[in-house]
Amino acid sequence: MIRGQKAVVTTVRRPNGKLAIKTRPLPTIFTNRMRQTPLLRGIVVLIEALVLGMQSLLYSANVALEEEETEISGRWVWLMLIFTLSLAIALFFLIPLFITKLLHSFITSAVVFNLVEGFIRLGMFIAYLWLITLVPDIKRVFAYHGAEHKAVNAYEAGVPLEVDAVKAHSTAHTRCGTSFLFVVLVIAIIVFTLVGLPSIWLMVLSRILLIPVIAALSYELIYWSNRYHRYRLIRAILAPGLWLQAMTTREPDDSQLEVALASLKRVTEADQPEEKD
Repeated sequence: MIRGQKAVVTTVRRPNGKLAIKTRPLPTIFTNRMRQTPLLRGIVVLIEALVLGMQSLLYSANVALEEEETEISGRWVWLMLIFTLSLAIALFFLIPLFITKLLHSFITSAVVFNLVEGFIRLGMFIAYLWLITLVPDIKRVFAYHGAEHKAVNAYEAGVPLEVDAVKAHSTAHTRCGTSFLFVVLVIAIIVFTLVGLPSIWLMVLSRILLIPVIAALSYELIYWSNRYHRYRLIRAILAPGLWLQAMTTREPDDSQLEVALASLKRVTEADQPEEKD
C-alpha cells in the first residue's frame, strides 16, 4: 500500500501470479486543512494510518480468497481493529504502568517513575517486534515493507522505477511508521511525567486519553526532523527509529519489488494534475 497526494493504491499478487491493483481516492478528511494544521495533523495521520491500513488488509485478504469464492465483510475487520487497538493500549500503556506501580514504594519521583515505565514500555515493544519476526508470514510482510521503502527511496532519488534500478536503495525510510512509534514511546515519557503521580485510576485514564496528544507531538517532531535532516543533531534524533526498522523490514525479492513499484507507479499517475479541455 502506498499513499499519494490524491489517492491510495493497494497492489496484491493473486494466487495465479497476476497483480490486482486497487486505487481509492483519499477521503476529504485526509486531504483537507486539518491534515496540514500543526498538532491536528498528527491525530489525522494516526486515524488515516489505521483506516487505510485496515482497508488494504481487507482488500488483500479478499483477493487471496477469490478462488474459494468467499469474502470477508468489512464489519469483522473493524471489530478486529477495535480489538487490536484495545490490546495495543493494554500491552504498551497499561501493563507497563501496573508493573512500575509494583515498584512505587521504592520510587517517589515522578520523573524516575515515568523513566522506569518508559523503559519497560520500550522493552516490551522491542520484544514484541522480535517475537513476531519469528513468524514466517510476518517475515514476508516485512519484506514487502522493505520493498515499499526501496521503491519510495528510489522515487525520491529520481531513479527509474524499475526493479533492477531500485535494488540498491535502503529498506529504511525516515517517515516510516516504525520510527513514528519509537518517537511516540519517547514522547510518552515526557507527557506522562507532566501528569505526575496521581491516583492509579487517574494514571490509567491519562495513559488512554493522552494518546492523541502524544501522537500529535510525535508527528510534529518527525515532520520537522525530516525537514532539517541535514543537521547532525537531527540525524542523531532520527537514528534510533531507523535502527528499529531493521526489525520491521527485510530485503525483498524481485516479485515483491514489482508489487511495490506497481503501487508507486499508479500513485504517481493518480497525483498528476488533471488536463483541462
